[in-house]
Amino acid sequence: MMAVRHGLLSVAFALAACGGGGSTSAKAQPTNAPSSAPSTMPAGCVRASSPAPTPTPPGPPPQTASDLTVPAGFQIQIIGNVPGARELAFAPNGDLFVGTGGSSVYLIANAEGQAAYSHVFSSFGDSPAAGVAVSLQNCTVYVGTQFGLYRIPYTIGDQTARATPVKIASFRPGGSADHSTTTVAIAGNSLYASVGSSCNACTEADPTRATIQRMNLDGSGMTARAIHIRNAIALAVNPSSGTLWAGDAGQDTLPQGHPYEFFDAVTLHASVADYGWPSCEENHIAYARGANCTNTVAPLVVFPAYETPIGAAFYATGSNAAYAFPAQYRGGAFIAMHGSWHTNGSGIPVAPPRVVFVPLAGDAPPIAVNWLDPTRQWSEFVTGFQRADGSRTGRPTGVEVGPMGDVFVADDQTGAIYRIRP
Repeated sequence: MMAVRHGLLSVAFALAACGGGGSTSAKAQPTNAPSSAPSTMPAGCVRASSPAPTPTPPGPPPQTASDLTVPAGFQIQIIGNVPGARELAFAPNGDLFVGTGGSSVYLIANAEGQAAYSHVFSSFGDSPAAGVAVSLQNCTVYVGTQFGLYRIPYTIGDQTARATPVKIASFRPGGSADHSTTTVAIAGNSLYASVGSSCNACTEADPTRATIQRMNLDGSGMTARAIHIRNAIALAVNPSSGTLWAGDAGQDTLPQGHPYEFFDAVTLHASVADYGWPSCEENHIAYARGANCTNTVAPLVVFPAYETPIGAAFYATGSNAAYAFPAQYRGGAFIAMHGSWHTNGSGIPVAPPRVVFVPLAGDAPPIAVNWLDPTRQWSEFVTGFQRADGSRTGRPTGVEVGPMGDVFVADDQTGAIYRIRP
């Protein structure tokens, strides 16, 4: 596993592959917190001894996220603010990259420290620059925008981009309508980008739409790995297996009802995974319905309609990091649910924003899909984003696990970056 995109184990694998000795933090550790990182860095992505990196000024101290609730034994704080914050990706020294709904990607220096500092890392002539991933295999930051995928050479500790972003792949050549974000994930030598549909339900003329594209790390060899998948914003790689998972936002305004939304292990399917949108989208029953739907795949995890998964991250097994979560979270996935714009008869959104947790054993959920009940496979982890009157204090988007074991959540309504620790 060469990517620093999701979870602690992917960091460890990347460091080992690049010649390092494990997870590390070159910046000051929080006071009263044990350091769990050796002092070495992966040889290929380490800054030369001269010149030294420019020191970053301290940001404001963490604030209590008083509106939000986490399980007993955890605390949640606001450690930064990034306008329109979307997807998240960590560098192994504790710097956090934040994609946005605008044309810039931000960096929060020392996000696991006491006073994180946020600033623009790089800007693009294309928005939203929502997707971001870090590869230590080739020392690169990848950014997914509306119309393309860009790479930036990266040395650990870089506070701003050291070169102009280079476009390596193009999406949505016919222009954009619905679903303009591109999420990025890395597994080994494979780079994945999700490209949502141009509509709620239609036959796409653009072959990049309603797909997850797979390509080499230089952008070559792009081909669809999943098709007929309406809007797979939440991409995550399971570091224990290298499997790419995707969370999909389902179709709206179906006359016969509304489909479940799902989280599925895309690359466990031997061939191109066909999720059946729009003609075979499931409607509270299994996918394969009728002669024209026999080749569609059924997902492993389902959620109620309109949850809208935006970000996902696996919590690596066997962590001994300073802020490691209890054992019951190891190996599972945290998923940020944006919530619905759809309301009930009283004007209350039917799906509240929240962060949920899905337990997994490898790539298998311990509870199988129940097509009559989409609430059995997961539990709430962060709540309080929606009040009883339907008003909202925020809407979670990206989610990521830090090198020291804490979990970070982005919020595109308020711009808050939340940090969750035992």
